[in-house]
Amino acid sequence: MDLVLCHTTADFDTLGAAVGLTRLQPGRRIVLTGGSHPTVQRFLAFHRDEYPLIERRAVDPSQIRHLTLVDAQQPERFGPAADWITQAAKNQVPVTVYDHHPAADEKETVAAQERTIEAVGAATTLIVEALQQQQIKPTVAEATVMALGIHVDTGSLLYETATARDAAALAWLMGHGASLSVMADYVEPGLSPTLQDLLTEALAALQVETVEGHSLAWVVLKIDRYLPGLSGLVEQLMSLAEADALLFGAYYSGSNQADSSQGNESSTSSDQQQEPASKSASEDPIPQKLTLIGRARGRLGDHLNWGALLATVGGGGHPTAASAATTTADPEAVVQRLLEQARSLLPAQPTARDLMSSPVRTIRPDTTIREAQRILLRYGHSGLSVVDAGDRLVGIISRRDLDLALHHGFSHAPVKGYMATNLKTVAPDTPLTDIEHLMVAYDIGRLPVLREGALVGIVTRTDLLRHLHQEPLSPVAEQSLPARPTAASLQQTLETNLSPELLTILRQIAAAAQERGWHLYLVGGAVRDLLIDGDRASTVLPDLDLVVDGGLNSVQVGAGVELAAAVEQHFPEVDVQVHGRFQTASLVWRKDLDHALAGLMIDIATARTEFYPYPAANPEVEASSIQQDLYRRDFTINALALRLTSPGAGQLLDYFGGLMDLHQGVIRVLHANSFIEDPTRIYRAVRFAVRLGFKLDPQTEGYIRHALASGAYTQMQRQVRRAPALQARLKNELKYILEAPYWQAALALLDQLQALRCLHDDLAMTPPLWQQLRRLSRWVERFDWAEVEPPWLLRLEGLLAAVPTEARSPLAADLHLPDRTQERLTHLDEREHRWQALMATNPAPSDLYAAFSQVDRATLLLASARHPRHLGPTIWRYLIQWAVTPALIDGNRLKALGYRPGPQFRLMLDALFAAQLNGEMTTSAEAEAWLAQHYPRS
Repeated sequence: MDLVLCHTTADFDTLGAAVGLTRLQPGRRIVLTGGSHPTVQRFLAFHRDEYPLIERRAVDPSQIRHLTLVDAQQPERFGPAADWITQAAKNQVPVTVYDHHPAADEKETVAAQERTIEAVGAATTLIVEALQQQQIKPTVAEATVMALGIHVDTGSLLYETATARDAAALAWLMGHGASLSVMADYVEPGLSPTLQDLLTEALAALQVETVEGHSLAWVVLKIDRYLPGLSGLVEQLMSLAEADALLFGAYYSGSNQADSSQGNESSTSSDQQQEPASKSASEDPIPQKLTLIGRARGRLGDHLNWGALLATVGGGGHPTAASAATTTADPEAVVQRLLEQARSLLPAQPTARDLMSSPVRTIRPDTTIREAQRILLRYGHSGLSVVDAGDRLVGIISRRDLDLALHHGFSHAPVKGYMATNLKTVAPDTPLTDIEHLMVAYDIGRLPVLREGALVGIVTRTDLLRHLHQEPLSPVAEQSLPARPTAASLQQTLETNLSPELLTILRQIAAAAQERGWHLYLVGGAVRDLLIDGDRASTVLPDLDLVVDGGLNSVQVGAGVELAAAVEQHFPEVDVQVHGRFQTASLVWRKDLDHALAGLMIDIATARTEFYPYPAANPEVEASSIQQDLYRRDFTINALALRLTSPGAGQLLDYFGGLMDLHQGVIRVLHANSFIEDPTRIYRAVRFAVRLGFKLDPQTEGYIRHALASGAYTQMQRQVRRAPALQARLKNELKYILEAPYWQAALALLDQLQALRCLHDDLAMTPPLWQQLRRLSRWVERFDWAEVEPPWLLRLEGLLAAVPTEARSPLAADLHLPDRTQERLTHLDEREHRWQALMATNPAPSDLYAAFSQVDRATLLLASARHPRHLGPTIWRYLIQWAVTPALIDGNRLKALGYRPGPQFRLMLDALFAAQLNGEMTTSAEAEAWLAQHYPRS
């Protein structure tokens, strides 16, 4: 007998998963081990006969051959059937577990031979995915109960635990006939009159307190008997109380056995305990049956994990939704102990210092409306702070204020006549709840952050939303987050991981900057990689980016060039390349030098800010501060700077949370319009994410999708010929991605984002295209063919070959790919058709050899990858057999045989080799006989 066990007080998820399993494993029977929820009872009253259910009492334990547990993994969750699980281990009966709840304590879980435990919203989702993989179609009744399982356990996909996998599984079930009318009767059942009365009582007795800015509510009620459906009551209570976290308790006398056939919210082994008959009620307190239900909102579950807390009293569940049932003489004491633990886990609220954007772009009161509007458009802000000559905040002007003034024709008026002066401000330590209250109460979109009267930052609605919706740190990650590195430790890291020769160069440049009163910073990827892993920094710092900032002294536009010239005097082997438009100089040690720094490049730039006049354009540049220089960069993890000059050498500048994002493993873009201004940043974002093993910040991914939907890629295609730098950036990003070991993961993410449309509207990673690129890569890696293109270029040609024929060569030209690539892509279809037509004539090997030998190996590899069943095998026979077959007779042998040299030699040798390929001869003697027959000596 093979059984599928539903946990006690069966809900729709455990029932739906069990029903699905009986389709995966025909012949298995379902056992409800200890009652069910009222809605499940009502459902089964009508639909029981449609599922392979069997009564628990009808099971002969000695006949059990296999047990499958669904939606739970603790033996006590299966009530009386826990004995079957215990016996299974003794009798070596295999046990399988399907669950979506994390185990609070592995020691308390079932010893199973097979486990499928994944973080989805419903256990039923795991079964549905297995049905999909095996292409098993459920009946309408099966699809309906499985859909109910997902609907109920994910709150109709609205709970925090719901995932895209749950949504996909639900959609699949609906596509297979899940009945919406049936689901509507059971997904949102109303409270019974008894529970409605209990809800009123709970609201009256509810207690609420504020802990670290979070509202924690609790209530403990005495009831006269077991009441099913308490979880539905708690959901409504949570909503009405508007609490961040709630602990609900309900207890009744343990002597009341009304629940013996109904089960409970989360049965534990203590439910089965009975007081010894010898004890009287007067000797010990009367045992009480206590049901506990915990709920938490959203991200609070990352800290206050009700599943782990209630596991201490025999329960379990998710961090934000869990339950337990236990027996105790003092329910109030149990609840208070759990509340104390909950209070200790509630996190401190973030403050304005944690949320604010900094530095703040400011204008003077006399700035005109038109100029303020230009600045807003230039930097993508929605408002500007107005400061006086002493940099004291005097007002704020929003985009709406500017639009109204322009509408009424006051473009030349100063902003001081239109700015808001009755300002609400916050201090760096103002908590999140106060910030939210100010924004809601006064409908304010931005709150300046003042420290001793000085403007140090600004908190905007965007900052608030970023905090509320960004990917949270897990508790484990939060506990392991190291402290911010000190200047001394960073200096030590730098000196430890850079070669003595490179350190000498950096010190020389820093000294030259310091002599001029400038600050010098190491910026970007070098700082990022040092912070990620100092031990491997020396292998990832072949190129360094330095930025010069005048600090309190004004710095001339060509500061980078001046420093480069100073260094060149001490190191004659270095070449200096000047990029005047961007105020940048590069120090280059050629690769062919016999020098420790051969191949190194150091860029020295003046701190600058950039403005893109239109999407996908080259940026316009102007000198600025180190803050603004970092502000113009793409991602927070690249907007880090390490000061190399004194005072403050070793100081880390991190204005945008880059250090936190490094530890969280997040790629977060600095500006909402970043991908519209330069679509190649989409490729950079993907490259960094895959290379570093990071995730795209959800908001950043949203910006990417918005940029693509807005047509930025189309604009880029139009502008590509006018912007050579854009071509270079896009080609470089493609090269970096396609030559890296992670190229497949990067292409998959680009395809998921639909970002390959930046190259061509029709380009997408279809299964055939994946197979083609993998074949190309495998062949190039396997065979050492010197004349074949580099693997990255061959992969790129494979990608471009997937777009329409007429678009391939222009696209390759736009990317400045080699002429041979453009020629190859232009004629690829023509050659493939010609070869296919030739093969249809049942040609001799010599005919195929003649056709294939006219093109290079890269062309043959492309064609073979694109046509693996038809052209592929023949091309490979050419490459590995015919093309390397030695001729049985060469020109010298012809001479030795008495043939007179001349133009006929080539004809004779070609004809002889063709006959050899066609199998007309296999030895030299046979070749000589063939010659004598076809070319007799005169």
